[in-house]
Amino acid sequence: MSDKLTYKDSGVDIHAGYKTVNLIKNYVKNTHTKGVISDIGGFGGLFAIDKNEYEEPVLVSGTDGVGTKLMIAFKTDVHDTIGEDAVAMCVNDVICQGAKPLFFLDYIATGRLDPEKASNIVKGVANGCIKAGAALIGGETAEMPGLYSEGEYDIAGFCVGIVDKKKIIDGSRITEGDILIGIPSSGIHSNGYSLVRKVFFDYKNFNVNQYINELKSTLGEALLKPTRIYTKLIINLVSKFDIKGMSNITGGGFYENIPRMFPKGISANINTKNIDVLPIFKLIQKEGNIDIDEMYSTFNMGIGIVVAVSSNIAENVMKYLEGMGEKPVIIGSTVKREGRLKICHEQK
Repeated sequence: MSDKLTYKDSGVDIHAGYKTVNLIKNYVKNTHTKGVISDIGGFGGLFAIDKNEYEEPVLVSGTDGVGTKLMIAFKTDVHDTIGEDAVAMCVNDVICQGAKPLFFLDYIATGRLDPEKASNIVKGVANGCIKAGAALIGGETAEMPGLYSEGEYDIAGFCVGIVDKKKIIDGSRITEGDILIGIPSSGIHSNGYSLVRKVFFDYKNFNVNQYINELKSTLGEALLKPTRIYTKLIINLVSKFDIKGMSNITGGGFYENIPRMFPKGISANINTKNIDVLPIFKLIQKEGNIDIDEMYSTFNMGIGIVVAVSSNIAENVMKYLEGMGEKPVIIGSTVKREGRLKICHEQK
């Protein structure tokens, strides 16, 4: 090292940043929609709203990360899906208000920037944005030596969507007797991974690369399965039916997330007998000897989105979803009651 210090001597390589930008340019451009009026590299991402498309446009925003699911990516050295999770965690919240995602920004922080790894992460972000119909219009890659261990990073995202004020879904019209319909998840999504890791890697000595017959894949493949993005399905659904409320089943499982759409004085009775619990959840429960209520208060158990509709249209909503290739299930109904959900775990 010379007597004159450089930024690189402190652990930050700005040339790695330049290389990363060049590697991700095409991924970013592939997500651009007609509203995008800026290019990668500016100080801010620009997006124009079509003033003729909305009477009273309301912007709906959401931000999130992927939690300790990142540690499974570190274990497997697979990084091209975790960005998709970051998109899903944000857009699935935004659509619960009836909003259409417009654009997304990402933030990746690491100790030492690896351009190829960062490119793979952004590739996943771009794939998620394409599935969500959202443009990736900006982001930040921060190199922070000393804060992150070798090979580690964090990713978070921010999404903005739009909805006409009169079409906002806020749950305020939910009343006693409405039907709750569950739409399947793709897997664990991006919540509960601290418990997942405790079960498989602390409590039991599993290897991420071992093949699990019940899962029909390696453990790592099952744990890294991307969070499902529901944007296009939900946008079509709300355009055809009066959806009174919607919940994204994330951290806190059924017990925390379903009541988030209820107005004061309304709760629900849930029966799990129709739910097709995914094999990964059965394995977690078995290997961890976890109580069933703990499972439903931590994981989605195979249901990613829950919608509330009037009983007189529930059958038509079910038929529509089935016609879209979905396997929806009626999981319960609303009741006049304050307090916690009541969940009955009947066997099929």
